[in-house]
Amino acid sequence: MTEPFVPPPYPYDRLDEISALAAQHEGGAVDLSIGTPCDPPPPAVLAALSAGDAARGYPPAIGTKAFRAAAARWIERRLGATVDPDSELAACVGTKEFVASLPQYLKLRDPSRDTVLYPAISYPTYEMGATLAGCRAVPYRSLDEIDDADAARALVVWVNSPANPSGELLDLAAAAAWGRARGVPVASDECYAEFSWDAPPTTILREGTAGVLAVHSLSKRDNFAGARIGFYAGDRELVHYLREVRKHAGLMPPGPVQAAAVVALDDDEHVDAQRARYRARLERLAEILGAAGYPTTVPPGAFYLWIATDDAWAAARDLATRVGIVVSPGEFYGPAGAGFFRVAAVQPDDRIELAAKRIGACG
Repeated sequence: MTEPFVPPPYPYDRLDEISALAAQHEGGAVDLSIGTPCDPPPPAVLAALSAGDAARGYPPAIGTKAFRAAAARWIERRLGATVDPDSELAACVGTKEFVASLPQYLKLRDPSRDTVLYPAISYPTYEMGATLAGCRAVPYRSLDEIDDADAARALVVWVNSPANPSGELLDLAAAAAWGRARGVPVASDECYAEFSWDAPPTTILREGTAGVLAVHSLSKRDNFAGARIGFYAGDRELVHYLREVRKHAGLMPPGPVQAAAVVALDDDEHVDAQRARYRARLERLAEILGAAGYPTTVPPGAFYLWIATDDAWAAARDLATRVGIVVSPGEFYGPAGAGFFRVAAVQPDDRIELAAKRIGACG
C-alpha cells in the first residue's frame, strides 16, 4: 500500500527558536536567513504596475510580446546569448513555481523516465519538485559522478550558477555537453546571474539552445520578489511543450507585473547599483562573522556567505544569542550541507551595522 504524502516542515519554519533568541536583543533580530530582497525596486518599475489597462483582461500565459522581447534583449545585452522571443522563451509566475512543477510536466511528456538529478548541496525546491511529481530525486556531487543508470532514467538535470547556497560558479558549457551527450535536458537556474563576482555574468544559452533551459527571475536582480515574475528560455521544442501545458494550468503572470517587468529588464543602472550594495554587504558581513569567530571569504558569486562549522545548529544558536542574527543551517540545502551555515546579505546597512556593534566589530 502506498503511503500518503505528508509535507515535511518548511525549512525556514524550523528557525522559530533561533529567531526568538535573536529577538531578545535590543533592536530585535537581524534576519540573514531567507534570501529575500530588502532594497526597493526602481520607481519607474513601481509606476508601471499601475499604468495602463494591463489588469483588465487575462494576460497571455507565455508572456506578452513586450515582456518576451525585453527578456531576450536582456539575455543578449547582459549575458551574451541570443534567443528567439517568439519561439524560445516564455514567462513564469516566479521561478520557484517553475522549478517545483517542471518534473511533473516532463514526466507527462516522457513516462518512461522517472528521475530528477540535482546538486547535493542546493536550493531545496529541486528535490521537492521531484517528490511532488512522484519522481526519484537523485543528488549528485559532480556531473561526472552521476551513475549511467540514473542518467538513463533522468527527466532533467538541474544546475545552478552562481550557486545557492555556496556561490560557486559552474562550467555551464560542460553541463550543456553532458546533457546533450546523454539526451538529458539541462535546466540551468541562473537567478543570481547578475551577481557574479569572479567572472562576467553568463548563461548556458551561450552554448546554443538545443537540449537546455535557462531559468531567470526578476526577484533578485530587480528586488521584485513580491511580484512573482520570471521566464525560461532555451530548446524550442521543450519551450513549446511547456508553453502549451502551462496554459492549461492557468500559470499566467499578472498583466501589470509583466508591464513593470519590461521596464525593469530594460534598465541596467539599478542592477549595477544593487551589485555594488551586495558586494559591500558581503565584505562587511565577512568581517563581522570573522570577528564573531566564524572566518569566511566572499564567494565567487551570489549574495550569500557559506561558512564551514562543526555544528551548524549550534553556530546558529550562538550567533542568535551573542549577535542577534539569524542564519540558515546548511542541512536546509541537503544532508551534504550539514557542516555549513548560510548567511544572506539581505538586510539594510544600518541593520548589519547593528549586528556589528553587538560584537564590537564596527569600524
